[in-house]
Formats: sequence, C-alpha cells, structure tokens
Amino acid sequence: MEIEGRDFMNTPPLKTVRFGGNVVATLAKFKQGDTSDYELLKHQLADPDIKDAQIINWLQEFRNCVTQLSKDHEQLIYLVLRLPWLGRSPAVVEEYLAFLSNLVSAQTVYLRACLKMVVSNFTPSEFLSVCVDILITQYDLPINFDQCHQALQLIARYVPSTSRFLMPILTENFPFVQKSSRTLECYVHNLLRVAVYIPSLQRHVLELIISRMLKLDVSASRGEIEEVENAVQQQEMKGEQEEEGLFDMDEDVCSVKSSPAGTNVMVHPVAERLDTLMVVLLAFIKDMCHVNGCLDVEQTKDLYKDLVCVFDKLILPTHASCHVQYALFYLCSFRLALAEAFLEHLWRLLQSPSHPAVLRQSAAGYMGSFLARANFLPVATVCACLDLLVPWLHLYIDSQDSGSRAYCDIMLHGPFYNACQAVFYTLIFRHRSILEGDMKKGLAYLQGLNLERIVMCQLNPLKVCLPAVTNMFAAITRKYQLVFCYTIIERNSRHVLPVVRSSVGGDCVSTNTNPLDSFFPFDPYVLKRSSKLIEPLYQVWEEPADTEVETFTTKRDDFLRGETPETKGVMGMTPGSYESHLHSPSSVGSPPIAFLQRPF
Repeated sequence: MEIEGRDFMNTPPLKTVRFGGNVVATLAKFKQGDTSDYELLKHQLADPDIKDAQIINWLQEFRNCVTQLSKDHEQLIYLVLRLPWLGRSPAVVEEYLAFLSNLVSAQTVYLRACLKMVVSNFTPSEFLSVCVDILITQYDLPINFDQCHQALQLIARYVPSTSRFLMPILTENFPFVQKSSRTLECYVHNLLRVAVYIPSLQRHVLELIISRMLKLDVSASRGEIEEVENAVQQQEMKGEQEEEGLFDMDEDVCSVKSSPAGTNVMVHPVAERLDTLMVVLLAFIKDMCHVNGCLDVEQTKDLYKDLVCVFDKLILPTHASCHVQYALFYLCSFRLALAEAFLEHLWRLLQSPSHPAVLRQSAAGYMGSFLARANFLPVATVCACLDLLVPWLHLYIDSQDSGSRAYCDIMLHGPFYNACQAVFYTLIFRHRSILEGDMKKGLAYLQGLNLERIVMCQLNPLKVCLPAVTNMFAAITRKYQLVFCYTIIERNSRHVLPVVRSSVGGDCVSTNTNPLDSFFPFDPYVLKRSSKLIEPLYQVWEEPADTEVETFTTKRDDFLRGETPETKGVMGMTPGSYESHLHSPSSVGSPPIAFLQRPF
C-alpha cells in the first residue's frame, strides 16, 4: 500500500514527533524547579535513532538560547555535544558547527567539553578498528576526520587560548600503544593535521608522538624483529603453519599471523605499528617542507628546530632506539645545510663539559653513525667533522697523558672513548671516498690525522671499542700503513679478565665485548614500508675484498652484526637543568596543503 508515493509497508515512520515544550520554555521551567520537561528533553536527545530534521531543529533552538546555558545545564550540554553529527547531511554538519561556535563564544566554561568531543573522534570506534578494511568505505572516515578538523579550527578561531587547553586533551586521549595499527595511524595522522593549522602546537605534538613511538621502538630490538620475520618466512617456505603467535594480547596479532612474509606488512606486531607510524611521520615531514614540489626553506628550518628540540629531550637520552631517530635523518637529507647543522649540534653536545657525560657519549655515537651512514654527505663535510673530532682527541690526550688519570677507565674518559670509536667507525665507512680521485692527497690527509698517537696513548681506546670496529679499523689502517694496531690488540686481549657467572645450568665464563655499552643509532633500518624513503639515503656496508679481518665474519650489509649485544632500550629524561638548553621553536608559516589532503 502506498500513500502519496511512499511505500508505507516497507518504510519506517519518520521521527518528527516531539514531546514537551521548546528549549527556552523547558529551561525556564527547570529554573523554577520543574524538571519533567527537562528530563524528557534529555531522553529525546539521547535517542540513538534521532533523525537529521530533529537534530537541526534542536540545534537551532539551542543556538537561540545559548546565553542561558550555564554550568547548571552541564548534563544537557554533554548530550547535545554527543549528538551523532559526523557523516550526516551537510545541513546537520553546518548547524552543529554553528552551535559549537556560539557555545564556545558565549560559554567558555564548555570549551574543554567541546574539545574533548572533537578529539574523541580522532580514532575509529572499537568496532570499526577491528573490521576497518571492510567498513572504511561505508563509514567514510576521511570525511568524518575532515569535519572534526573543521570544528577544531572553528573553535580555535573564536577562542584564541584553545591551544593551551587542547594539548593536555590530545595527550590524555592518545591510544594505548598496543591498540591496532589502524587506530594509532588515525590518531597520529589527526594530531599532525592539528599541528599544521595550529603551528604553535607543532613541537608539543611531535614530542607527544615521538615519545609514544619510542616506547614501541625500545620494546622491539632490531635483532628480535629480524628473527621473527625470518622465522615466519622460513615456515612459509616449508609450508608450515605457525600454531601460536608471540604477542597474543595485541590487537594486531590476528592480522599479522595471516600476513605473508613477502608483503609489506610486518609479521612482528610491534614493528608493524611502528612502521605504520613512521610512514605517517615521514610523510608529514616531507609535506611540511615542500610546497608545490619545491623546498620551503623557512618551514623546513622551523620543523628542524622543533625536531632537534624533541631529539635533545627524548631521542638522545633513549638508549638503543632503532628507528625513530631516522625522522631527523630523513629531514637532514633535504638540504646539506640541515645535515651540517645537525652535525654541528652533536659536536657542541660532545665537546661541552656542561652536559652530562652520558649525553656526550650518545652524541658521539650519533655523530659517528650519521657520518658513516648518510650517503648524502659529501666527502668535504666528512673531513670537516674529522677535523673537529681528531684535534679534540689530541687535545684531550695532551691534558691527560701526563696526569694521574692517564689510564684506561670508562667512567673517567667515557666521552673520549666514544669520540674515538666515532672516528674509527667513520673512517671504516668513508676511507674509500676520501682516497678515491686523488690517492696521494687522500693518504696525506689521513696521515695528517696522526691516528697512531691516538691508538698508542695511555688511555688505550682500542681496549674499550667494539671488537668489530677495532679489527676492521686495524685492517684498513694496516693496508694503507697509517698505524699498526695488532700489537696493542694482542696485548689488550691478554689483559681481558673473564667474568664468571653462576646460573642454574652451572657456571659460565664470558667476556664483556661492549664495555662502552655503545650502539650505532643509524644501523640498518628493518621496517618494510617506511624503509622505501630511507634506503636511497643510506650507505650500506661494503666488504673490502682486499682487507683481511680474521676475528669475525660479515653478514649482509652490517659488519657489526652479532658483535653488539642486543639490549632492551631504556627511555630516560635528562635533569631539569638540561631543559634550560632547549629553545622554543618559531611558529610555522602558511601550512602546506599536501598533508591535509593525504588519503587514508
């Protein structure tokens, strides 16, 4: 049966019926103590099947009496804010945004509630995050996110102090790091979008994101990730089905179990989350620094300042992080001046006695690893850094060799030993580029470094450097007759005292091969999807065919493989005095459009 062209039997009734008076009358009765219409109004607003026409009608009435909505009507306002406006018709969205602007303008007491409402929609619901691949088109998350940012920009326009209240809410709502990759990806993407149109929050947003990414990074070592990936790949080659995963408590475990090893999906669930977030972060860095395909120098400088501040506060004090630091590595590849500024920053940290020794040692590790692995650095820059490091080592030897502390002691001379290892490591990777073209000139330069004095000094740096670095450095310097290290290496090996440890299976004897507890921050990058941006910039290890190294064998592109003990990373913060060295960054100029338009 049809009435006026409407299929009455198969169409649900339109919900246009309202009970009680209008909002103004209801508020007046509530003020006089009559709550019947007030409770009825709350009940109707909470109706899950509320229609567009009803939402528009309610919002128009609330807009007309927004000045009467005091703190006494808190529960009512919360119900209005929770109205299902996202993904509705343009008329509903427009009316809801108009209500928000009126509310925050007239009643700033509800600013936090409005901000919380917007931020709560930065991630898909629990139901959507589980089945996101099936439902992404149906629920149109990108449109919902666009509407959220439209609301947030509107609030920021009417309330200039929005950024001060927004950052704690963004921090509070950050999903737990064991949530699904999709949930984390959506939230981080939306956080970075906020940083584009509220540039004063950029450094704080980056700090929040990187702090969470570091938690993921230090919980899964490079060796652990490779072991899991290789194990699954071998099982697939044998046609075996893995019976039980390693991380059953994680939301991603079901998806990664079924992921073939040959795809870009990481089998290790923590690595998969980190890879997803690195893709988003690197995309943000690229889009912020480039406008219409050209590098925007001012915006790049501002982003560099913010990232260096975050580096000093979070990344540098974190031991054994594997991947997050590559965000700065990637940014420095955009322009040589950025790379040189980063090296200069590390150099100032290393040679400044006012900084804690542990940070100076970490800065030396970053400096050596960056010089060795960044293939976008020209030889001139590498030599310029060696011309800073090596004379500093000689001056340090001058100040210690004749004193009472002229003996091998890591606690006393930690920054010196790490600087020595940085020089050795850099020369291992870069000696070819220094020598090629003009062998005579290159050899004269290396001889002028007077490496023999460093190796032969009373502080004995070869004793504490990693054996892999020591042996490869010795082989290369012997080949070019720069210094003969093997006599010292043999003498040191005779003085190494083994450590006896008791365990359930009996006593075991071991030797500490990494007394500096050193790590190389830019060792090979093992995340699959984000590595596509890093690989073209990365100097892989090339085995010297004519260099004899007896004490270790090399595998793949890393001659240190198996030499550096795998340790769990440790996130640490510097003392409060260290905070004073951080400078507030400049605000970003006109935001680029590319990141805002990047599809999900």
